Amino acid sequence: MPVGSLILISDLPKITETLEKRVDLVTAAVSVTTTENIDKIQIIYTANCSSCHTNGIAGAPKLGDKLAWASRIQSGKNALYKSALKGKNAMPAKGGNISLSDADVMATVDYMVSQFK
Repeated sequence: MPVGSLILISDLPKITETLEKRVDLVTAAVSVTTTENIDKIQIIYTANCSSCHTNGIAGAPKLGDKLAWASRIQSGKNALYKSALKGKNAMPAKGGNISLSDADVMATVDYMVSQFK
């Protein structure tokens, strides 16, 4: 039963080249995914959250309103996630769109919090 492995110095260039190709592929995939994800989250925000969070309807904190968001952000992201996922006061769970995944709702919360900074 083998316990370890042996790498010959003559194999290092091949190994390095293979690893560099893998890193390039992962970097490209992350860049595309991140850009696509940002677009997706902005679409989710616009479709499900903006009607209240743009105008402060029913006590919803306006996107980018530092004073309104400060105490909410201070309570922590888990509290914000819970409010968005389960609903709070006049805000329905998942902004009223129960077909949204929890991950998408949490990413939308992250987007909204990022507008505070």
